Parts: sequence; structure tokens; C-alpha cells
Amino acid sequence: MATATRVKLNYDDLRLFPNDGKRHELIDGEHIMSPAPKTNHQQASINLATLLHAFVRQHNAGRVFSAPFDVVFSDFDVTEPDILFISREHENLLTEDNARGAPDLIVEILSPSTAEMDRKVKFSLYEKYGVREYWIITPDAEIVQLFALRAGKFELLGNFSGKQEIRSAVLSGFVCRAEEIFAA
Repeated sequence: MATATRVKLNYDDLRLFPNDGKRHELIDGEHIMSPAPKTNHQQASINLATLLHAFVRQHNAGRVFSAPFDVVFSDFDVTEPDILFISREHENLLTEDNARGAPDLIVEILSPSTAEMDRKVKFSLYEKYGVREYWIITPDAEIVQLFALRAGKFELLGNFSGKQEIRSAVLSGFVCRAEEIFAA
């Protein structure tokens, strides 16, 4: 009896995929593709990236990147977070093409096609590799969930909406209101 074997893709394989406007990632060597995000997703992404970038630049705290930008955790685990922050202390993770290792902060903005992946699979992956802070943004409900890594596990620091202030555990002094992320 023949048994099927699954071939694990690696980062070199992933780099051969076309630049087609879709997000191509690897989770344990399995190719994950998702379509381009919708308007409210893009609006939240640009708003938060702008706020983070201004703060990080003003405080010379590190670097902020937005998708598409590869984060290579291993040859078989490569993601494209919506937004990521790498502190000055960890800038050695940056190469000309990607980040190699865990960013200090990752933001994923949920889309109907990615919500389960972001909440479960990537949550576990980011926890496993030591991402210090993880934000999950739900644009339809206008909610931001903030998780901080404590003793190797993500701990929910809060669910934020409206005028509630979000304070980063990683970026000391960074504060924004949830509604700023969702403003049109």
C-alpha cells in the first residue's frame, strides 16, 4: 500500500511565487494564500501604521513595516504580518529582504478569509517564536485585542474600542484611542 507524503515548502520555494497582489505565507511548510484585503482592513492598517511610525520615528525606537514584508521564523514558517515593529535592540533581525526572527510587536487585521488563521494558527506560531506583543484587530466590529507575552504564553491585556486608550506593553509611551485606528 502506498502512502502519500506531503512535501514541505521552504522559504526559497516561497520566494518563487509570483507577485500577484495576494499574501503568500508558510506555516509548517504549508503554503497559505489569502486575497488582497478589503477597504476597512486597509484603512485600519494605514491608520495604525502611521501612528506607530510617527511615534517610533520621534523616539528613535526602531523600525515599523507593513505588508508585504516577510518575517522568516524558520525555513518552514514565514508570515507577512499586516504591521510589525522591530526595536532598535533587535534591528539585527533585519536583512535587505526580510526580518529573520521574532519582531517585538505584530499586528494582524482580520478579514473573513484570515480570521481563524490569525486567531489560532498565527497566534500559536507568534507565541512559540517569542513575539513580545500581538494585536488582533477586527475592523468590522472596530475592536482591538492586545496580547503580551508573559512566561512564554500570550496574556490578553484587553479588548479596546471607541475612545478607549490602547497602551503598548512593548513601545513604552505609545498610546492611541481605538477609534483612531478605524477613522475614515
